[in-house]
Amino acid sequence: MLRFTALGPFQAWADGDPLDLGGQRQRAVLARLLVAGGRAVPVNTLIDELWPGSPPAQALSTIQGYVSRLRRALEPDRAPREEAGVLVSAPPGYALRAGIEQVDAWHFESLVKSDGSPAQVWAAMDQALGLWRGPALAEFSELSWAATEAGRLEELRLIAVERRGDAGLALGRATSLVADLEAHAQAHPLREEAWRLLAVALYRMGRQGDALAALRRARAVWRDELGLDLSAGLRRLEADMLAQRLEEPPPAQAPEAAEPAAAPAEPEGDVLRVLVADDQALVRAGLRAMLDSDPRVALAGEAGNGEEAIAGVRETRPDVVLLDIQMPRLDGLAAARRILAGEQPPKVVMMTTFGSDENLYAALRAGVSGFLLKTAPPEQFLAAIKAAAAGDALIDPAVTTRLISAFAGRTDPASPPALAGLSDDRLDVLKLVARGLTNRQIGQTLSLPEEEVAILVKSLLEHLGLFDRAQLVMAAYESGLVTPGDKAHFSSL
Repeated sequence: MLRFTALGPFQAWADGDPLDLGGQRQRAVLARLLVAGGRAVPVNTLIDELWPGSPPAQALSTIQGYVSRLRRALEPDRAPREEAGVLVSAPPGYALRAGIEQVDAWHFESLVKSDGSPAQVWAAMDQALGLWRGPALAEFSELSWAATEAGRLEELRLIAVERRGDAGLALGRATSLVADLEAHAQAHPLREEAWRLLAVALYRMGRQGDALAALRRARAVWRDELGLDLSAGLRRLEADMLAQRLEEPPPAQAPEAAEPAAAPAEPEGDVLRVLVADDQALVRAGLRAMLDSDPRVALAGEAGNGEEAIAGVRETRPDVVLLDIQMPRLDGLAAARRILAGEQPPKVVMMTTFGSDENLYAALRAGVSGFLLKTAPPEQFLAAIKAAAAGDALIDPAVTTRLISAFAGRTDPASPPALAGLSDDRLDVLKLVARGLTNRQIGQTLSLPEEEVAILVKSLLEHLGLFDRAQLVMAAYESGLVTPGDKAHFSSL
């Protein structure tokens, strides 16, 4: 069965195997047809949007060649004169014919817009957010149509986060939602719904003071950024809290008491499933005990070597893999590369006991979400798991400092492209990211709204073809943009 993924690296798959879609512009033809949602895109539009302002003289024949090669990749068994069934001719252009569930972006949008009982909405939003594996259409970000669609999908993602939160509150799950809602409000402080959900969740936990404090924080941000007071809705919520007029919270529902979901969903979204891979049984036992201590994480499986880790990922589909960098049969670095090259890969956090810096450096380039020393306390492991699952990077300060010192300024053929072409504002943001500043701190330093900083960081990742902030740090040091002698903070990247 053919599948197309655009919520992260753009790819087409046949029965789980990636297809060769050709070069960047040929891939862009397929991506543009995917964005059209099954509607026909005229050839003239494809030409104008693939070569903005300067199409080549043979643009039409070039497009036709791209389509012919894509058809062979998508339908290799189609007879020479048989009509295409996937990338079809639809005068005056072409269209992509696929079912909603074959295209992650289409399936994602249908789930976000679905309705039903709170339990059904919760399940649908959980499933929708589970499809999101990174910035949408990132490799085409320089093309305006792709940037516009990526922005639209990101807005739908934020709506899904908020709809899930609202459904969770209706199901009596305020306690388990607070941490996620706090992170959402901090990341998007100008969204009214983010603050409403956070304040209601805190109030229903019996934390009225914290709920009112959250609304005061929202008021301060809005006054600083917009010169406005809170919206009428948030002011009414604040008054109701002060007068204790809010309705009583519903009793928490166990998963089995909830109504059946409209579509199959992954297990309870609050629980992160973790696969542990280490060749030492004693280490695995300690990690099992650590996971058992936190109801928000669960053991998905164990592996004693790299080959078992890869097989375990295929069988259990974990959210996060804790992977020892040095293991028999297949080392952690090789295993990480193969895991991250798969379809919809989990996040990978490497564990080390001051192993080879060369391996740590290569693992960072492969796209791991971070490193931890095996001697780190349990709370640091748990924080790393949650940070990785949320798309953040977490690297042990001691490991990062050694990597910076050992490899800053070196030439590496696997390094991202040169920083030439980046605007001054993006270079300034990259310097501050490399020095360990958060988006909020960068905004305060450069007098920019935090949301604008987030957009700039995202554009840096897309431009350099990187996964997360940790790789941005290395890119800045490799290029000489910043040097090890600069004062920096590496506790949270």
